[in-house]
Amino acid sequence: MKKYTIKDVSEMLNISEHTLRFWAKSDFFPFVKRDENNIRIFTEDDLAWVKIVKCLRHVGVDNKSIKKYIDLCIEGDSTIKERYEIIKTTKEKALTKMNDLQEQLKLLDYKESFYKDLIKNNKEDIWNPTNKNYTSGNCCK
Repeated sequence: MKKYTIKDVSEMLNISEHTLRFWAKSDFFPFVKRDENNIRIFTEDDLAWVKIVKCLRHVGVDNKSIKKYIDLCIEGDSTIKERYEIIKTTKEKALTKMNDLQEQLKLLDYKESFYKDLIKNNKEDIWNPTNKNYTSGNCCK
């Protein structure tokens, strides 16, 4: 069975060592053991816990709710329905966040194209209020 240090996990999953230590102290990895030098050693199974915690944090789930989810997992199959609801709600939040980000990307695409045109054609930004030829109006789609 492969074993990994916090440094290994940090590099593999692109999570800072500091964050991993904080999560470990928060009891997000209930089965991580320590070696004879008191260094946390992660197994493949532990990596699955790290991945779900990372996912939940990136979607914006707070630490208290993550701990609740983990505790439910440890409690066993009697909590499957409750865990399902947590995941379902979290997925809905992720989809909303993703849609919001797609809207932001559309605006950034528009502004990128706008600035590219200004640069290419050596134009003045008439939507910048600091310019003398400022034109009020909707500068963003």
